[in-house]
Amino acid sequence: MRACRSKMRLMSLFSPKLGIDLGTTTTLVFVPGRGIVLNEPSVVAVSEESRKILAIGADAKEMIGRTPESIIAYRPMKDGVIADYRVTEAMLRYYIRKALGSWNWFKPDVIVSVPAGVTSTERRAVVEAALKAGARNAYVIKEPILAAIGAGIPIHEPRGHMIADVGGGTIDVAVISLGGIVASTSVKCAGNRLDQAIADHVKKSYNLAIGDKTAEDIKKEIGSAVPVEDELTMTIKGRDLLSGLPRTVTIGTNEIVRAISRELREMIKAIRNVLQETPPELAADIIDRGIIMTGGTSQLRHFPELVFRRTGVPAVLADGAPFCVAKGTGIALNHLDTYKRAAVSKR
Repeated sequence: MRACRSKMRLMSLFSPKLGIDLGTTTTLVFVPGRGIVLNEPSVVAVSEESRKILAIGADAKEMIGRTPESIIAYRPMKDGVIADYRVTEAMLRYYIRKALGSWNWFKPDVIVSVPAGVTSTERRAVVEAALKAGARNAYVIKEPILAAIGAGIPIHEPRGHMIADVGGGTIDVAVISLGGIVASTSVKCAGNRLDQAIADHVKKSYNLAIGDKTAEDIKKEIGSAVPVEDELTMTIKGRDLLSGLPRTVTIGTNEIVRAISRELREMIKAIRNVLQETPPELAADIIDRGIIMTGGTSQLRHFPELVFRRTGVPAVLADGAPFCVAKGTGIALNHLDTYKRAAVSKR
């Protein structure tokens, strides 16, 4: 019995810790003391005949739109939650092993991020997938809490802090005070919907079919949340829908602004709804401190300016906005006792 207890203490002492930002488009793994050790697309390539997993991460993303009929490259996460349990588990196992390297004989303690609007069933699925992928203990914490921690916000103060975490699948908006969420919403409209809107616009306006990667490149290179005076332009290549032959067209920033305006309105509506639910005292704090924006899609040009125009509340892009959730997982792992109240599920 004593030997068993000693073994358990030894395992606990040497058990590595991993924070995983399990996103719809990208997965980041944070190791305390080392920082972000892995940043790869949440994409898996699967053989349609044998259901065998052929590639994961960057290698799989390269295959999107370029595979024969027998191979499917797709994202097992949809709108921030697990859409394909088996493939997500395999993806997690691959990333955990890759992040641990030579330490992979010890099972790690893992914190995984989940959207603010996640259901108990979806939360349980994430915990089970992490445990089956090789975690010793698995915790899940809502993304706005982790984003706030990663952005350096003192969430345990009796003051209101507002976070808008805009990722690939969801925008998570929350008002945080005394370490907990006071008001929040999670809307399934974010970076991927912007990409789809751009692809639809190019198809409708130019009879040109483009892939997801090209649409994403357009968003990053010339996209903007508000019209600009000095437009950027980009030449894009695709397949003409009438002739079936390859063709190029040139598009500008303000055209993209119009193409994604409906999706941006939906995101702004999510922020306004949370502001309307916020108690007056906390609303006063938010006016003083502004809305902190995190997540990859928050880097869209002039997005904070659009938020200010539509809400009247200043918005600020956090330092290292795409990495705030991942950093938050690392800090929470190092101070697990402090953040246990926020850890809404564990095993």
